[in-house]
Amino acid sequence: MLYWLMKYVLLGPLMRAACRPRIEGLEHIPGTGGAILASNHVAVADSFFLPLMVPRRVTFLAKREYFTGRGLKGRFKKYFFSGVGQVPIDRSSALAAQAALDTGVRLLSEGRLLGIYPEGTRSPDGRLYKGKTGVARMALEAGVPVIPVAMFGTEEVNPIGSRMWRPRPVRIVVGEPLDFSRYEGLAGDRFVERSITDEIMYALMELTGREYVDVYAAKVKDELAASGGDGGDWRDRPAA
Repeated sequence: MLYWLMKYVLLGPLMRAACRPRIEGLEHIPGTGGAILASNHVAVADSFFLPLMVPRRVTFLAKREYFTGRGLKGRFKKYFFSGVGQVPIDRSSALAAQAALDTGVRLLSEGRLLGIYPEGTRSPDGRLYKGKTGVARMALEAGVPVIPVAMFGTEEVNPIGSRMWRPRPVRIVVGEPLDFSRYEGLAGDRFVERSITDEIMYALMELTGREYVDVYAAKVKDELAASGGDGGDWRDRPAA
């Protein structure tokens, strides 16, 4: 209930008035049945604007830390993310990662629309980074299409480190579904899963127009944290 209240009554109208979001390619999202929305990830706001603009309910696999915080802020986060139907996952170990994949497959098998960020974390500088193969495993095991989604403008609405959102235009482009039925029965083959993931990331690169970096974003974030720097903006960097 909170999901629909936030979308149409409490938060959605404010987001529409301030940021004038628009979406292209909605016809590529099926009206029923399981499917994966695989998006680039440049801001926390991505997880708000995509469900706002897609008529069907979108479920995200949210990191467990959103549900385990302490104090008033921690309780608010737990209430909010639980109330809007997001599913907590543990990413601390290989066993936990498998449990997260199993949860994703279950949701897809129930006919849910699952939002996933293949990069595994928010981009530190707006560029597109190497995808993790979990998205491929879920697509193969559940037998569902993967729909690439490009987010534009959310990093200006919600810059890294900002506490307040800014009124900036947001645009979302939904690409044509990617069908991987030709790999049926090959879930668990790491070469197949890497091939599928790379195909998804290539589709996202074409859709977003962002520079692609064949390195995991989490590694870049760790290096930036160790050096005390920030990601800056990919447009300020020389071409790879």
